[in-house]
Amino acid sequence: MNNSSNGDQPIQGRVKAKAWSTDLCECWMDINSCCLACWCPCVAFGRIAEVVDRGSTSCGVSGALYMIIFMLTGFGGSSLYSCFYRTKLRAQYNLKERPCCDCCVHFCCEPCALCQEYRQLQNNKAFDLSIGWHGNMERQARLAAASASAPSAPPSFQEPMSRLN
Repeated sequence: MNNSSNGDQPIQGRVKAKAWSTDLCECWMDINSCCLACWCPCVAFGRIAEVVDRGSTSCGVSGALYMIIFMLTGFGGSSLYSCFYRTKLRAQYNLKERPCCDCCVHFCCEPCALCQEYRQLQNNKAFDLSIGWHGNMERQARLAAASASAPSAPPSFQEPMSRLN
């Protein structure tokens, strides 16, 4: 029996894959990402791709490429392109391949797949996808610097000495 296709069992030498933060059809959990994935999938995909690629490609370039592929090949080409990013996202964050293989998820319900990926990055990894990879790295650096420079505890106050005791 081949355990490599089963997301429930750990593969020898690997950590057990984690579940997605939300199911594929739970788009209602974040209406903003749902609307973005349904009405502007090129923007949703571009934001996902920029974070998955860790800033090596921009949201604009990835989104434009997604749209060009869609215009030249139709829905199938853009779904194939985006399914590779779902596979990359799952590998980076050790997520289960659910509910079926990545390409089937994107071919059957591209908006739901994009919405789930968007929610995963936004909720569990605390990314603000609207500011991109570099914006998130700058924000994390500012937060780390602010927490390092903040005093850990306020100075304590000692009562003055009294001769009455």
